[in-house]
Amino acid sequence: KQWYQRRVAITAGDIVVDVGAVYDPVRHRYDHHQRTFNESLKTLTKGKLDFETRLSSAGLVYHHFGKDVIKAVAPDVSEEHRDIIYHRIYKYFMEEIDAVDNGINATEETPKYHITTTIGGRVRALNPAWNDAVQDADGQFHKAKKMVGEEFVARINGMVNIWLPALKLVKEAFDQRFEVDKTGEIMVLDNGGCPWKEHLYSLEEESDCKGQVKFVLYTDQNDMWRVQAVGVQGEGFTNRLSLLESWRGLRDDKLEEVSGIKGCTFVHASGFTGGNKTREGVLEMARVTLKEAASS
Repeated sequence: KQWYQRRVAITAGDIVVDVGAVYDPVRHRYDHHQRTFNESLKTLTKGKLDFETRLSSAGLVYHHFGKDVIKAVAPDVSEEHRDIIYHRIYKYFMEEIDAVDNGINATEETPKYHITTTIGGRVRALNPAWNDAVQDADGQFHKAKKMVGEEFVARINGMVNIWLPALKLVKEAFDQRFEVDKTGEIMVLDNGGCPWKEHLYSLEEESDCKGQVKFVLYTDQNDMWRVQAVGVQGEGFTNRLSLLESWRGLRDDKLEEVSGIKGCTFVHASGFTGGNKTREGVLEMARVTLKEAASS
């Protein structure tokens, strides 16, 4: 009887998500549990988006309504930028949800440690405990819905207010890199540090010069000039070119003495970043490192 009542309720629903064993957007049915379902964003967009992860019901809803939600949250964003946001939100937020719901591991290798604070892990932690005297599944569901919804909106706002403005600054710096140094291997963010790595990788790929930029210069929150090595994309802490080994771990007067560059404040022990009191100083640190690398 309970099964029958549940079936009737599902059939009568205006929008049915994650139950019912039917995917039919015309009737607003968005389930993915049926044996015949094997859709991804790649299949549903006929290859326009290259995401092959099998969709969950959440992914189906995002496919059909994601851009409308983005427009509602950020109505002043252009259609071009809305498409970019849609793509990034799926790549860095929704695809994880689809993969976890479908039992797809992030890697084929054995993880070296446990990650338990993902969005799925935090939702799972809101399930009623097996030994709770009162099993308030509906109440916990609403808590989870609120948490995920707030994070989803925060991701969109972060894209609009942080990521897109940074893209503009990084593109300007990238286009002007040959004015900084004739090699084109040094990029300067004159307006201060901002998220630049992903933008740089994309701009290099678009310009057919992957791996060209070795150092990025910018001022930190204390108005000190920094030189930072560009990492090898996808290889964690590996740099395209690190600051000179003889400078690493040194500070202030000792670093000035060894490098012969005035104003030096530090070089990290790994050589991935260093500091100087002036723009000219960090530029010289980058240039000397490039020169040494070219001659070795």
